[in-house]
Amino acid sequence: MSRQPIDVTVPNLSGKRAIVTGASDGMGLGIATRLAEAGAEVIMPVRNTRKGANAIATIHQSIPKAKLSLRSLDLSSLESVAALGETLRAEGQPVHLLVNNAGVMTPPSRQTTTDGFELQFGTNHLGHFALVGHLLPLLRAGRARVTSQISIAARSGAINWDDLNWERGYHGQRAYSQSKIAFGLFGLELDRRSKAHGWDITSNLSHPGVAPTSLLAARPELGRSQDTAAVRLIRALSARRILLGTVETAKLPALLAATGPDAKAGTLYGPRGLGNLGGPPSEQQLYRPLRSADDAARIWEVSEQLTTTTFPVV
Repeated sequence: MSRQPIDVTVPNLSGKRAIVTGASDGMGLGIATRLAEAGAEVIMPVRNTRKGANAIATIHQSIPKAKLSLRSLDLSSLESVAALGETLRAEGQPVHLLVNNAGVMTPPSRQTTTDGFELQFGTNHLGHFALVGHLLPLLRAGRARVTSQISIAARSGAINWDDLNWERGYHGQRAYSQSKIAFGLFGLELDRRSKAHGWDITSNLSHPGVAPTSLLAARPELGRSQDTAAVRLIRALSARRILLGTVETAKLPALLAATGPDAKAGTLYGPRGLGNLGGPPSEQQLYRPLRSADDAARIWEVSEQLTTTTFPVV
């Protein structure tokens, strides 16, 4: 018996401007493709312009009239984040959708961003935090929905408050979990503050489950010269449709969260299969580390200090 394909319906997005970070490959490319197919103008901020140009060419093969453009962005550099914000503010066009999708995972040894932050915390969380701050006027003008892509790794672990940058006793997986917990707390706090200050932004979270994306693949720039054993196992299970999702299904929770007419603010979306590892997307319970409003307010304030990014309340 054949399996029914898993998918979501993306509404007509004509006239909408969307930004997708990490759109040059994997899930980000799939998300950008679906948004463009629905009629959105899609901005693809990338670090590697060659990969970005190839991604645009790939989308145009199936959607010749797709409205796509590249911008330069390195989330591990606050200067680069600020430059993108300045560029887009100068263009003066409202942003209606922002999908914070880009990320790095478990470099084998501790690395730092341009600004000296532990790489995962600085890229996955602080870079996106600063990006939202710089884009706030455009997001408000577009009454935007902001969807931040976290991870199943955020359901356990904690914020290492005494050593956010893992300068004492680096542990790659724990640092990754922290980055995604911090990012999730930020996404939820963004929605609270939007309601409190009348920003007209809605913010929610998504996670892709487990799928054979590039996160655990060979990444020489992270000091990982070959694919990890974990990603090889993930590929094998995914190919056989055992428990896990695929690259195609992994993008669906973010698409549902970002475009679903009934998708809720302050909510997490992910696969509803066994262990939330794969399957159709749905609303899910917030992971325990994400439930403290006090922790969310604390990480917001710390992030403002570390990035020197402010969110005007008027």
